[in-house]
Amino acid sequence: MNDSANPTETTKHPWQKNGRLVAIGGAEDKESDLEILRRVLDLAPEGNRQVAVIATASGIPDEIYPIYEDVFSRIGAERMHRIDVRTREDAREEQHIETVKRCGTIFFTGGDQLRLTNILGGSPLLEAIRESHEKGAVVAGTSAGAAAMSTTMIYNGQAADALRKGAVRMSSGLGFVEDIIIDSHFLERGRFTRLMEVGATNPEYIGVGLGEDSAVIFHPGGVLEAIGSGHVIIVYSRDIQSSNVAELNDGEPVALEHVIMHALISGYGYDVPNQRYITATELAEMAGTNS
Repeated sequence: MNDSANPTETTKHPWQKNGRLVAIGGAEDKESDLEILRRVLDLAPEGNRQVAVIATASGIPDEIYPIYEDVFSRIGAERMHRIDVRTREDAREEQHIETVKRCGTIFFTGGDQLRLTNILGGSPLLEAIRESHEKGAVVAGTSAGAAAMSTTMIYNGQAADALRKGAVRMSSGLGFVEDIIIDSHFLERGRFTRLMEVGATNPEYIGVGLGEDSAVIFHPGGVLEAIGSGHVIIVYSRDIQSSNVAELNDGEPVALEHVIMHALISGYGYDVPNQRYITATELAEMAGTNS
């Protein structure tokens, strides 16, 4: 797919600025083809191969930074900058803000999305990242870094029995994606019921479940493009026919009728405004039309 082209009309949606967003389900390949991370770097503005990595979500950032320094170096990054933010005071540091503004790629690692939002929420650094994204920088995140991209995010909820009222906990995210809830490690940790419970209580949200070594690119016009070796699952609840959720007490099981799911693999897509599955052939044709 031509990264400089939009795969659909150029109308922008609230969750899409001039730069691309890439949400990764976790455990992305860092050893062989590195398909997802190569694509992330290729989506950056032409001539800007500098990468800012933010490991705020991680409890072991000193172990995480060298891994990504090695990976981004191998795939052609000019330089990887460590945005070492561990406190809210760090998120006000002018050096971090200026570095982010220079980078064509801003990458959030995995860890704990609540730690990430607690430290970055409302900070000058987050505002600088949003401004860079508006100007064309790609913003990518893996695992917790992906889940935190949405305006509302999941931060807890056991997958084994999540289809009970109140079983999934949500909070404010970083605000790059509106009306979409992102869940990572989706198939590997059996998280289908988490997005179904979200849909029962918030039918206006579209759920995006990301398998490991899989990702979605948010393109202008409202098209999601799946990449990587795993699956991307779309959970659409706006057409649910009935549910008992309003009558339940917390912890009681939810009944739900007519949840629609789609499974995407690399090269396939989903048209969010028109609620439409896009085959690989059609997505390639759309990209060619807009090239």
